[in-house]
Amino acid sequence: MPNHVHGIVWIVHERGVGARHASPLHPGDAHWPAWQPRGVPPGSLGAIVGSFKSAATKRINEILRTPGEKVWQRNYYERVIRDERELAAIREYIVLNPLKWHLDRENPERQPDMDWQERWSWLEEGLLV
Repeated sequence: MPNHVHGIVWIVHERGVGARHASPLHPGDAHWPAWQPRGVPPGSLGAIVGSFKSAATKRINEILRTPGEKVWQRNYYERVIRDERELAAIREYIVLNPLKWHLDRENPERQPDMDWQERWSWLEEGLLV
């Protein structure tokens, strides 16, 4: 997609994924609780997404010769996939998504499609801020 990426991350370990509702505050923030650890736990979903964004930003800025330019919005959206049926549906959504750029809420030339909205609202509503 021109404005976002989708992916399925399968984390397999016994500690859990360390997912949080939002990215942590900057450790230098005056509101940072003294008891709260700094940064995201290694191996957590936040660490994986952060590493991906960092590596992609570095490469994009090398190609475009724009060192230090911001590429990503802050944070990310996550959804725990609970069963094989939901996994299959989300895989289908990811495959079809690029074909539906003309329906994307962020597309300035969006053409609403009620069938698409009805079929995928259960997933897309969880992705909106």
